[in-house]
Amino acid sequence: MTRLAGVVVVATLLLAGIAAAAAPPDAADLEAELVCPVCETTLDQSNAPVAERMKAFIRARIAAGASEQEIKDALVAQFGTEVLAKPPEGGFGLLAWLLPLAAVVVGAVVVGLLIRSWSRRRGPPPAADEHLDPQLERLVDEELARFDS
Repeated sequence: MTRLAGVVVVATLLLAGIAAAAAPPDAADLEAELVCPVCETTLDQSNAPVAERMKAFIRARIAAGASEQEIKDALVAQFGTEVLAKPPEGGFGLLAWLLPLAAVVVGAVVVGLLIRSWSRRRGPPPAADEHLDPQLERLVDEELARFDS
């Protein structure tokens, strides 16, 4: 009985995955992932004429049964990779992902080295058994006595 239940669960999950993969892309999701070439904001935030034409193109391609990747490929072919809000994860686009991370790591290393350098430059604290110059000690005692009275 438990074996049958396991088979039913696995079959349900497989069918749900197939149904999700076959679902048409969502226009709102695509508009959030694409950038208007004129105002350089995502399509869902832009009202520029070219953005409106791109939105109409997306809806027409979805109605025609195109996949999300096919729509993106068509827009990239027409406008270039700058139309993608998220840079490609390979090639030159990989630099857009790694450069900020490298800047943070380099900045952390530089700050660490500066802190280490500053802490060593200060020198050790004076020993507790060292005494002040007698004349300086007398002046300090006079100043303290003046404030106490």
